[in-house]
Amino acid sequence: MELTLALLALATVLAFALVRPRRLPEAVAAIPAAGLLIATGVVSVDDALTEVTRLLPVVGFLAAVLVLAKLCDDEGLFHSAGVAMARRSKGRPVRLLTTVFVIAAITTAVLSLDATVVLLTPVVLATARTLGLPSRPHAYATAHLANSASLLMPVSNLTNLLAFSAAGLTFAHFTALMTLPWLLVIAAEFVILRMYFRRELAAAPDGDVAPPPAETPVFVLVVLGLTLAGFAVTSLLDASPAWAALAGAVVLGVRALVRGHSTVRDIAASANVPFLAFVLCLGVVVAGVMHHGLDTAMRDVLPVGTSLPALLGIAAVAALLSNVVNNLPAVLVLLPLVAGAGPAAVLAVLIGVNVGPNLTYPGSLSNLLWRNVVQRERIPAPFLEFSRVGLATVPVTLVLGVVGLWASVEVFGV
Repeated sequence: MELTLALLALATVLAFALVRPRRLPEAVAAIPAAGLLIATGVVSVDDALTEVTRLLPVVGFLAAVLVLAKLCDDEGLFHSAGVAMARRSKGRPVRLLTTVFVIAAITTAVLSLDATVVLLTPVVLATARTLGLPSRPHAYATAHLANSASLLMPVSNLTNLLAFSAAGLTFAHFTALMTLPWLLVIAAEFVILRMYFRRELAAAPDGDVAPPPAETPVFVLVVLGLTLAGFAVTSLLDASPAWAALAGAVVLGVRALVRGHSTVRDIAASANVPFLAFVLCLGVVVAGVMHHGLDTAMRDVLPVGTSLPALLGIAAVAALLSNVVNNLPAVLVLLPLVAGAGPAAVLAVLIGVNVGPNLTYPGSLSNLLWRNVVQRERIPAPFLEFSRVGLATVPVTLVLGVVGLWASVEVFGV
């Protein structure tokens, strides 16, 4: 009975998050669901507090990164990126795709996948329109890179933050292990998407619009560079990297307020408190499912060990589970089960939950955000087409990512 109630609560929360009726925040369903499980004793108060306490540092880190990304947008970073894409592409579709890949991969790695979906994707689409180039190849590039290019650093994705906490690695060690998988996955995505959209990328531009020059936002780039260095330093000092993210956000926030580019209300809103509450409550709901049988069932399915076949199996299970229940619940379910096997198994889960969601819309919340963005821009992206593109990329990128991880572990150790 307890497991049934917990599964119903999880299904309700996920369904609400995927559909978001009337654009209500995900927390509208997650908070009552978590409260119901606590009130009925499916999750004890102590277990709920333990889960919330475990997730609080991760959620704090996420809030700081969200604010940092919004302030970078206010300072013109993404406008400057759009101008750079237009100038470097010179009206050639393949050159634009290459530039989009570079900028989207860096944006995702440094400012998280939300920045790529919400802030960069509209800029990419506007750039393609201005140059008279097909939008679909470049739109799908941002969708895929928001997921797969988030492998590099702990700050790139909420799933990374959770894995970073479970793996027990330093910021630098985590990034070193994931650099080769990141490069292999991005390279494979580029080759496959270029082949998949070869007809549209062969089209001649409809217009000849020269983009205006734009100033390079040097101050923002310097702050971001120092923030990244701060992530590594805080990790070495055994302090939370959230402090470095907070410092960067404070510097840009004060500058934005002084120059009138933002307000205190806008900065506070960019932290997306309802989504942070959703993450905490989702953790409580997943804990209810885990404590009443799912952990045993998943443990029977997961391969044991950290050999290459075992890592491939772990990543495949993680990818499949992500497309069934979304990657955030999937990582919450799987991390406790593989943490005892060591960092390599944890990072294999991460590859599965980051690359796997490119297969279906429900795979990640960023997919749904991206769908909303492209629909506003009147670009068709039906479910079947999204999945066809995913079928072309996910199997290859999943295998290459895990092979890269296995090679990195052999070189750097864990």
